[in-house]
This record gives sequence, structure tokens and C-alpha cells, in this order.
Amino acid sequence: MFKPRPKQQEVLDYTGGKMGVAAVPGSGKTRTLSALTAKLVASRLLDDDQEVLVVTLVNSAVDNFSRQVGEFVRERGLLPGFGYRVRTLHGLSNDIVRERPGLVGLSDDFTIVDEREASEIMQDAVTSWVRSHPDAAEDYLNAELDDNRREYIKRDNWPDQVLSLANAFIRQAKDWELEPDDIRTLLDERDDPLPLVEMCHEIYVNYQRGLSYRGAVDFQDLIRLALKALQQDADYLKRLRHRWPFVLEDEAQDSSLLQERILRTLVGSKGNWVRVGDPNQSIYETFTTAKPEYLRNFLDEMGVTARELPNSGRSTLSIIALANALIDWTIKQHPMELVRRRAPLQTPYIQPSPPGDPQPNPPDQPDQIFLYKEALSPQEEISMVVRSLQRWLPQNPDKTAAVLVPRNRRGFEIVDALKALREPPVEYVELLRSTTTTREAAGALGNILNYLAGPGSPNLLATAFRVWRREDRDDPLAAQRNENVTKLLRGCKRVEDYLWPDAGNDWLDGVNDPDLHELMDAFRHLIRRWQRAVTLPIDQLILTLAGDLFRNSVDLALAHSIAVFLRRSADTHPDWRLPQFTDELAVVARNERKFLGLSEDDSGFDPDKHKGKVTVATIHAAKGLEWDRVYLLSVNNYDFPSAQPYDQYISEKWYVRDGLNLEAEGLAQLAGLYQDTDYAEGLATRDARLDYTSERLRLLYVGVTRARRELIITWNTGRQGDLQPALPFVALQSLWDQRQKKQ
Repeated sequence: MFKPRPKQQEVLDYTGGKMGVAAVPGSGKTRTLSALTAKLVASRLLDDDQEVLVVTLVNSAVDNFSRQVGEFVRERGLLPGFGYRVRTLHGLSNDIVRERPGLVGLSDDFTIVDEREASEIMQDAVTSWVRSHPDAAEDYLNAELDDNRREYIKRDNWPDQVLSLANAFIRQAKDWELEPDDIRTLLDERDDPLPLVEMCHEIYVNYQRGLSYRGAVDFQDLIRLALKALQQDADYLKRLRHRWPFVLEDEAQDSSLLQERILRTLVGSKGNWVRVGDPNQSIYETFTTAKPEYLRNFLDEMGVTARELPNSGRSTLSIIALANALIDWTIKQHPMELVRRRAPLQTPYIQPSPPGDPQPNPPDQPDQIFLYKEALSPQEEISMVVRSLQRWLPQNPDKTAAVLVPRNRRGFEIVDALKALREPPVEYVELLRSTTTTREAAGALGNILNYLAGPGSPNLLATAFRVWRREDRDDPLAAQRNENVTKLLRGCKRVEDYLWPDAGNDWLDGVNDPDLHELMDAFRHLIRRWQRAVTLPIDQLILTLAGDLFRNSVDLALAHSIAVFLRRSADTHPDWRLPQFTDELAVVARNERKFLGLSEDDSGFDPDKHKGKVTVATIHAAKGLEWDRVYLLSVNNYDFPSAQPYDQYISEKWYVRDGLNLEAEGLAQLAGLYQDTDYAEGLATRDARLDYTSERLRLLYVGVTRARRELIITWNTGRQGDLQPALPFVALQSLWDQRQKKQ
């Protein structure tokens, strides 16, 4: 039974109007918002044809909200599933557009491209532009580069830079509801040149043309068109306002301008709108058009009731004190005034749960907080954390633990180190771009497809054999036997003489070792079976291969999802053959794209289901989760810069002249075009450093507040050995030392 805290009760007392709620980490905001939804459903404020609309950020949150609201509704004696609707913004936009597609010029059977297909269309548009503008990079390359290095960069680095810039540009253009024709008109009216806008406009045109060719829209178009539908038909908007008289928005700190405009239009000036979020946990600005200012401004609007959920029972008092110290240092002591003006972290401070609370804070353990000040190389940092886990996990089988990293690549390195352990091993789960299981399954199937696409290659055949016998790698005798077979296969000059020999001309007869002969004969029969299956549709071929390659249920389930994934690709690209499908699987295996629908975080990850194991995750993926023991890695001045002259920035490429951040400069040119203001090169790069610094402070705050009982923070000197500890880390370490001395 939910027993609300006093501050939660203030939120639950809501009956109408506009209300904004600032909620600290672990304050129970989802529980409170779910209880408020159930209360409104059970009240007499709704007609039979009306619903409370709950809008949240991700699909897993939809499931969580639906479950919790259902529990509260059931407690009130009502039937779950009626009187409320829980949607992501994309889901809500789809509902709006699907009901009246003609309003926005779409056919009834329009499709929505997923992340994978949108990436393909964008990649095609960028590749086409780069090929048709071979010298475009010259205007932005460092003048000190020699000719060979320049050609290398133009071939290998520049296309990725253009892709990154185009993605950010189109994302922002759509948030401002600027279509390609709108940008062209504004450019034609402008006197001064905006070369990055010209570049991205051409790519934008081709990207939209690719969508139109498929009769499709992407996720951002869907949101933009939903707003357009609401604006086009006043009667339709009136019906929707009647259907959803109450709109409750979770994770409002991650709203974009477009999201805010949709909900504001849907609510109207006199409607009922509750926005709940924590601006201190806004950590997606780098990847999206979200800005915490939208929620902050809403909280300050006239007519909006402002509430706080400041109490948290998640963490010990010492961890709360550390998080609050980070807020305090950011507000008062950050060395950059321009950062302080941006107020990346603000009050309310986290307050512990009040006396008698059903969720009390864990017993305080100040000695279980470690801010490791000594310099470590990247490998030393990993080794230290892995050794710590080897000691801690066997002694705490009923506890949860996480290693949190700022970037996926660092997480992969942690996983590789854990996989290499022998005694004692450490069990782990992943919340990275894709899991090890997914990558290995995609890699295995991709290698077999690669061989089937080139069946005459002895090297590809040898690789296929290694994939088939990959489970033998931990057995020294079997591994040596397999290595011998691999060498023999690579030396087979005519593969046909081994796989499909003529009478009296069997290459395998020359293998005298009976064990190797038997194994290679079994493999030959398997390859023949796979070659016969090549004529099957791609999904059936994948399932055939999986039946021979995989044994456990997880791998077989992944193979089924991969089969569906490739079948969709085949439907979209009927001209594709095995090489193209191999390339698709290689992208997943190399972690270049998340394989949607397979990872646990897509359906809701629960750390308490993995006690006695360690979760390896990015800090971004860890948002909303909590563990008993948390390791925060790589807190240096590259991953967490502070806008100091010696800091480095991930978006500033070493080969670009004058240290320019081309993404920031491109967006600044677009803003100048859209807002009819002047553009001065370099100012956007400076501002981007300040924005990134602000976001990384919030990211560090999120990382600290994932810990319930124990927290270890480390930093490393980077690959070149020239990085320093991040300034907020140094400040926290100093504050913590002072606190410990006083105690």
C-alpha cells in the first residue's frame, strides 16, 4: 500500500490547472505520478469517453507506468486499462496522425522508418553528397596537414564528420519545423554565405526524398506532423482535448521544443497539465534537441503551481551529501563564470526521507565512499575495478553492483576484461549499445553468410569452421585440434575438391589423422546443407543456420529476432543479396548500431534481478536505475571537461582547423538563418564547450545518485597519458577529505 510522503501528498492533492514538479533522484516521482493518474481516473472529473493521458520518454517507462497505474486502479476497485492511456511522445504522435493522416498529406498506409532504416537513408544521402563534392573538406582541414594525411582524412574521416553534422542539423531543423523548401527560401533571401547550411540542406533534401520514395516518415517527422494535424483542424483538436482532459508528463526535463508545443497545443491555455522532471538529470542534449530550460521556464510561468519532491530514500546520507556538494560547488565555486550563469545544476538539494518513512535511507557507511585520487592508466583503472569486483561480489551475493562509464567504448573494454577472467570469474550483464550475446550471435551468422557469399574462398571456409567450433576455445586440446583443421582448410586450393569431390578425387582423403578426418567430414556435410539452403528467403536461411550453430535459448531467440530484422531489410531492399545482409550483421557485431528490440533495457531493466552480478552500463543508460555498489570510471578532463584551456572535447576533431566544432558551427548557421541574426565563426564552438561542460556536470550528478550504499569514483590519464582528473572530481575529493577529517 502506497503511503505518500508529505511532499508527495502535495502533488496528489492536485485537481486541475497547470502544475510543475521538480523531483530529485530517488524521490518516487513515477510512483507519485501513477498514484495521481489512478486518483484522477477514480474521481468524478472524467466522463465515460475520457482518459487521463500520461506521456513519458521511453517504451520501458510506458510498461512501468501502465503496471503501476493498473495496481493503483485495482486498489480502488476499478478495472485496469480503462480511463487512462500511457504513451511515449512518438506513440502519442502516431495515435494523432494515424487517426487523420490526410490532414498532413499522408496516405492511410504510411509507414514509419525505424532507427536502422533512417540511418541507412541518411548514410546514402551523405555518401552521395561527399562524392559529388570531393573538395568540400579543404575549407575546414588544418593547414598544417601534409598531402598524404589530408587525402587519408578526406577518405576515412570526413564522411563521418559530414554524417554527424547532417544528423544534428536535420534533427534541429525538424524541431524548428523547417522543411527543406523553407531553408532554401531563407537561404535565397540571405546575403552572406552559410556554407554548412548549404551542405546540410542538400543532404536534407536527399534524405527527405529517400523517405518519400518509401512512402514513410521518420520519428521526428511524426512529431512534427502530429503538431501540424492539431493546428490544421480545430474540430479534431477539440475532440482530442475532450478525450484527454488531463495530461501528465514524466521526464519533462528531456522535452524538446516540438514536444512542448504539441502538449501545450493539446492542453490549451485553460487545460490541465502536470509536468514532472528533474532539470539536474537532463543528459541528452548532445544527442537530441532536449533542453532543461523548457521545464525550468514552465516552473516559473505565471499560473503554474510549482511543487517539489525533494525527499529520497535511495541512498545513504553520505552519498546524498556528496551529490548535494556537487550542486553547491557548481553554483558557487565552478571556475568558469559562464558555466555558473548557465546553472547546469540547481536546487532543490536532495533531502533524506522523513522519519517513519516506509522507504528509509540505507544505514550510512562513510567508509564505503572512495574517490581514488592517484593517477591510473586506462588499463590500470580497469584492472583495479575488476580486482575489486572479484573480492566484493562473492561476499555480497544478495547485493547489486554496477560499473558506469561515460562512453560505450569504455564499457566494451570492461566487458572484455571480465570475459578474460578465470578464477574467480565475475558474472556480468550489459547495458551498452548492444550486448555481448547480441554481438557474438550477429558476428557468427554474419561470418557464415560471408562464406556462403564467397563459397570458393578457403580463408572464408576456415573462418566458418572456427565459428562452428567456437565453443571449443576454452578447451586447450580441442582448440589445438581446431587450429590444425583451420590451417588445412586455408591450404585447400580448390574448395570444391573438399566439399563436392568427383569420384576418386576427394581432397579429404589426404588428411591422415583420423580425428581430424572425422571432424572435417562432419563439417563438410554441414556446409553442404547450408549451401542447399542458400536459395531460401533470408529469414529462413538464418533460422536454418541458427539451428546448427546455437544451443541455448537466448541465442536462438536472438537468431529469430535477427531473422525478422533481415527479412524487413529484404522487403525494403528487394535487390539485396548475401553480401548486403552480411554487411548489416557486421554493423551490429561491431557495435556501430544498437539492435533494437533485443536488449533488456528496451523492455525495462531491473537491477534487483541480477544480484551477485555486475551491470556494465553507460551513465546515460543507468538513468532511472540504482545499485547497492557503483563504480564511476573515467572521471577525467576529457570525459568531464570544465571549459578550461587545457581541456579536450569529443566533438572537436584534431584535423579540423582552428579547433572548430563543425556540428556547433552548422547549428549556429542554421540558427542565424532561422532567427535572422548574424553568424560569427568560432562563437558557437565556444558556446558548445560551455553547453557540453554543463551537460557533463549533470551526467556526473546522475552517476553519483545511482548508488545506494557504496560508491567508488576513479579517473585515468587517457591513451596518451596526458589527461587530468576532472575539476568536479578534484573538488568533491577535497570536500570529502575535509568531511572525513571533521568526523
